[in-house]
Amino acid sequence: MRRDVRILLVGDEGVGKSTIVTSLIKEAFVAHVQHVVPEVTIPPEVNPENVTTYIVDSGAGPQDRQHLESEVRKAHVICVVYSIDNPHSFDRIPTYWLPLFRQLGVNVPVILVGNKIDLRGGEVTNEALEEEIIPIMNEFKEVETCVECSAQLPLNVSEVFYFAQKAVLHPTAPLYDSREHVLKPACVSALKRIFKLCDANKDGVLDAAELNEFQRKCFDAPLQLQELEGIKDMVREHAEGGVRDDGLTEAGFLYLHTIFIQRGRLETTWAVLRKFGYAEDLRLTEPFLLPKFDVLHDCSVELSPQGYQFFTDIFETFDKDQDGALNSAELEELFSTSPGNPWEIQKFPDTTLVDDKGAVTLQGWLAQWSMTTLLDHKTTLAYLAYLGYPDEQRTSALLTTRPRKLDRRKGKVTRNVFLCYVCGAAGSGKTSLLRSFAGKPFREAYEPTSKMVSVVNAVDIDGSEKYLVLQEFGSKYEAETLRASKKTDLADVIVYVHDSSDTNSFSYISNLRQQYTLDHTPTLFVATKSDLDLAQQRHEVQPDVYCRRLGLQVPVAVSVKTGQTADVFHAICSIAMNPHAAIPGGADRAMTASERLRVYVAFTALLGGVSAGLVMLYRSLLRQEILPSWTTPWATWLLGRRDP
Repeated sequence: MRRDVRILLVGDEGVGKSTIVTSLIKEAFVAHVQHVVPEVTIPPEVNPENVTTYIVDSGAGPQDRQHLESEVRKAHVICVVYSIDNPHSFDRIPTYWLPLFRQLGVNVPVILVGNKIDLRGGEVTNEALEEEIIPIMNEFKEVETCVECSAQLPLNVSEVFYFAQKAVLHPTAPLYDSREHVLKPACVSALKRIFKLCDANKDGVLDAAELNEFQRKCFDAPLQLQELEGIKDMVREHAEGGVRDDGLTEAGFLYLHTIFIQRGRLETTWAVLRKFGYAEDLRLTEPFLLPKFDVLHDCSVELSPQGYQFFTDIFETFDKDQDGALNSAELEELFSTSPGNPWEIQKFPDTTLVDDKGAVTLQGWLAQWSMTTLLDHKTTLAYLAYLGYPDEQRTSALLTTRPRKLDRRKGKVTRNVFLCYVCGAAGSGKTSLLRSFAGKPFREAYEPTSKMVSVVNAVDIDGSEKYLVLQEFGSKYEAETLRASKKTDLADVIVYVHDSSDTNSFSYISNLRQQYTLDHTPTLFVATKSDLDLAQQRHEVQPDVYCRRLGLQVPVAVSVKTGQTADVFHAICSIAMNPHAAIPGGADRAMTASERLRVYVAFTALLGGVSAGLVMLYRSLLRQEILPSWTTPWATWLLGRRDP
């Protein structure tokens, strides 16, 4: 919400603009004031809205024109003052003042202020005010309201500035169509979303407990039983279908906010909207969707226990038929408070586990969110907001892991979600391997991979469930990924796939390894199509010899077609958890050049320290003539001298 409000008073000469300002400040009528009073600043501590308020006076003479136009452009709200004893000053509002603001390209709220009601005599209330103002409001949507006051009595002066401030902090225009007397579509959409989020059991009704929780969240206070019954009675009387099963329906919820706005209680509706992350344009703000969450390079992001619990709870809430899976209709309803399914372009649910009807299982649902959080944690953060994560500190649903390089140096991995790149020649069986991992049936027809494909599943490692994400890039993006160190640093394992029945298949991955610096990443070789005849690879050495020379296990032979996968996914996860044994050429390859240099310097210093100690020991013993004669040759060699 805005932290300051700039109020500008304009109007014809003699209508009392300057007197209104001085009456507010002095809380009394001042008979003689200067032509234009200086700008007034009201600090936030004396303001119920806790905002700094600037009140700016202006003149209407030709000499004031430049200053007037400058202030109009800076104003957040404009009060057009007219005098009730001067009809001409009122007539100039729609013919001069309001067109002037539009001519200057200004679109801010306008408050009409009728001054000098003390001159009306007898009754100061103008019963015909609404009839006089409505034609202007119908033509100029920027006009919020009209207030009549008297700077001399003084009467309603503070109300002028209250309504002006309110027009900025709690504007009517985004919420309500004053001509049609209905909520605007964007407002209806936002309030419907809020209703759905507050309807915890998704029965289409806000019961007493849900209404109290809504009241607590937005206003930090529960509803008293008498207040709750009064609200329901009013809705029953005026909004058909607004109450059902002793609870408030969506129609009743919308009716309540319509009444708040019509009765000038816009701050109530705005308090609700802002609590749920909406800005003045009725869009969710970026800070609300993406709160600050720093992730260091080489670290990854996972769901915390609270995050997994939230996605489990929401799965169970929307599994209306309680069959343990979410069908397309249930998924559509689940994502109704968001921009839609975030994985639509990924051919979801092909990326995760489904039941025999194609509905997403709980395991598949949690696995999908695990993958999303690993690959793009900002999407998860935003959807936690869209779906109504209960904790306002939504970052509690995520956690960052230790850097991969540190894990590899220590030889112990504490993460639960692993990323594996699957590389290999076209037609080597990468896609079939990924489909097998996601529980999808084998396809005979070959279909080239044209864009990156990711799948995820859970893998049981010694009774602990880990999530493994497999990615293949296709020939178009594979080189781009492998040449970028920032991307390869994200991989926990690289799996090189070759077709054991194709004589040229292994050469592709051998060339790939030579072309890019990949030896710091744990590695596994996989030989696919083991159901076919084994072909001699056209390579300087065969795959098993190649792997042994790198200190790696020989290629794992699999056949996706016959379902013989040799538990290769378990092997990948085991390597991710124990990376040292799978670094090509030895565990020291996992270190960067600077790390190797530090180790070398430390080792050299240690060796130097030992040598120096031996020299000092020799000299000490020599002085005491304790050393036997047989020590002389190696000792003199160590000292680097010959006996004379």
